[in-house]
Amino acid sequence: MGSGAMGSGAAGGPGHGAPLCPCPSPPPPPPPSAPRCPRGTRRLSETGAGTRRSEGAAGRGGLRAAASLPHIARGRGEEGGGRRSPCLLVALRPRNVEAERERFFRASFAYDPQFEYAEPVPAAVLDKYGAASDRFVAQAIRIIRTVLEKYGTYESFEVATGGRLLSKCQIWSVIRKYMQKEGCVGEVVVQLTDDLLSQAVMMVEDSRPTLAINLAGARQHWLEGMLRHEIGTHYIRGVNNTRQPWHSSEGRKQYSLKPANPTEEGLASLHSVLFRKQPFLWRAALLYYTIERASRLSFSALFQDLEQYVQDAGVRWEYCVRAKRGQTDTSQPGCFSKDQVYLDGILRILRHRQTIDFPLLAALGKVSYEDVNRLKKFGVLEKARIPHFMQDLERYMKQLDHIVTTNGLNEEELEQLLPD
Repeated sequence: MGSGAMGSGAAGGPGHGAPLCPCPSPPPPPPPSAPRCPRGTRRLSETGAGTRRSEGAAGRGGLRAAASLPHIARGRGEEGGGRRSPCLLVALRPRNVEAERERFFRASFAYDPQFEYAEPVPAAVLDKYGAASDRFVAQAIRIIRTVLEKYGTYESFEVATGGRLLSKCQIWSVIRKYMQKEGCVGEVVVQLTDDLLSQAVMMVEDSRPTLAINLAGARQHWLEGMLRHEIGTHYIRGVNNTRQPWHSSEGRKQYSLKPANPTEEGLASLHSVLFRKQPFLWRAALLYYTIERASRLSFSALFQDLEQYVQDAGVRWEYCVRAKRGQTDTSQPGCFSKDQVYLDGILRILRHRQTIDFPLLAALGKVSYEDVNRLKKFGVLEKARIPHFMQDLERYMKQLDHIVTTNGLNEEELEQLLPD
C-alpha cells in the first residue's frame, strides 16, 4: 500500500516495490497550530460502490498516519466513556467475503452467501439502515437507462468517461496538484490500496485526516472528481466545522441543527461529476436501485436482477455485497440502505440549487442546506475555507444545470418530487 502526507515520497509503499517513475517530493509540514483530537479511527465518508476483499488495510488498521499533520478536533459530545464501537467500515465488512465469492461463482450464481463478521454488527446500525426507500426509484432507473442508451454497456461507459487506469506515480501527481489548488498540501495522509470496500474513504486515523484511495478505481478522468468529493467537500467542510459553535453534539442540539446528511453526501456526489463532459449520476442511481431491490430480494435474485444493467459478474457481485452488507443469511430479503443517501441528497440539492448559498454551505461546516440561512449570523466565517471550484460561482451553477439536463431531470419533476 502507498502512504504519505501527500506524499511520503514513495508511491508504492511496502509490498509494492520501487516506483517506475519519479514521484512528487514530500511537501513542507503544516503549521503547528492545528487543533487536536483523541487518538483512534473514525470513518468520515466513503465514495463509490467498489468492494474489495475483507482482509483490507482498514480492517488491519493498516492506514498509517504521518507526523506533523493537522488534527480534526472532535467535540466533547462525540466522546463517550468505556469501550469504543468498532469503525463502521470494518464492522460491516464480511470476514469471509472472498471464500463466499468463490463459492457463489462455483455455484454459477445459484447460492446465497452466508456472511460472517469479525464482531457483531451493532443492532442500532442495522435498525437505522434496515429499511429502503423507493421514492426516487423511477429517477434512478431513468438515469441508468439513459447511460446504457448512450454507451451500450456499463463497461463501455466506464472506459469512455473514466479513461485509463492511472499508475501510482500518476495518481500521486494528480493528488499533489489538487492539494495545491485547495491549499492543503501536507494536511491529509493519503493511502493507495487495493483492499477497500469503497473506491475511496476519508477517515481519521490516529487523529490524522486520512484518505484511502482504491487503485482499481483511480481513472484518468474520474480521480479529480473523487478528490473534490473527499477533500473539496468532506475534508474542507470538516475543517470549517471545527470553528463553529455547533462542532459538538451539544452544539448541534443547542442550534437545533438538522442531520448533515443527505446534504453532505449529496453535495460530495455532485462534486464528483461536476466538470465531466457527460456528468451522469450512474453510481448514485445504481446504488439507490440496488438497495431498493435488495430489500425485496435474496442475494442471488438481486444478482440476477442487476444483469439487465451490468453484465460484468464481478461488478454485480460488488454492488450486491455492498447492498447486503450487515446481513448474515443473504437468502432473506434485506438491505443496508445507507448508500441511498447519495441520490437522495443529489436530488434535494438540485431541486433547491437556485436558493442555496453554496460557498456559505461549505463555510458553515457539517450543516444541512436547510439550515444555512438561519445559521449565517451565528457562524464563524473569518478564514473559512471555500473549495477552489466554487470560486467561479457562475461556472459552478452552470455545471449543476448541466447535471440536471444530462440526467434527464427537469425543474417541474424535481418540484413535484420534493415540494416545499
